[in-house]
Amino acid sequence: MRHSGGAQVTRRALLGSAAVAGLAAAGCSSAPRKPAAPAPPDPQTMLLTSLIAGKEQLVSLYGRAAAALPGRAAVLEPFRQRHAAHLQALRALLPAGGGTGTFPASPAPPPASPTVSPSESPSAISVGALRDAERRAASARPAQMATASPALSQLLASIGACEAVHVVALGRVRD
Repeated sequence: MRHSGGAQVTRRALLGSAAVAGLAAAGCSSAPRKPAAPAPPDPQTMLLTSLIAGKEQLVSLYGRAAAALPGRAAVLEPFRQRHAAHLQALRALLPAGGGTGTFPASPAPPPASPTVSPSESPSAISVGALRDAERRAASARPAQMATASPALSQLLASIGACEAVHVVALGRVRD
């Protein structure tokens, strides 16, 4: 059978417009595309980074206290070591690529502020300041557990219990 020349042009035109439509649908257009919006950070990762930052502050505070109170350094070292272990456990739960400082301000409760005021010199760190930092950290745990996954909640319960025991134990340590 012979086809007329007009029918072939119509088919070609039809095939050509189908190809153009396919390319446009596939995103192959000359118009610049907007970059995909980054996925919002995971709330659990944000909470973990906040908790890690708080634990880093506590470990640092104990280090500064040991330097400021050399007569109490040996007594304070086990407290610092327990916080370092908490820090390690929290970091183990952090997903790969979820390093600290990579997220905007978190809607999660802020970490307990275990540090003494920035204007205080290292020699002003006292056992009382450590006890207050432990008390603030322990009291923040229930609110943090409310938004945490079950596994993180269990860890936070253990950490909070340890911090509460530190408050009592530090009450027996004299400056």
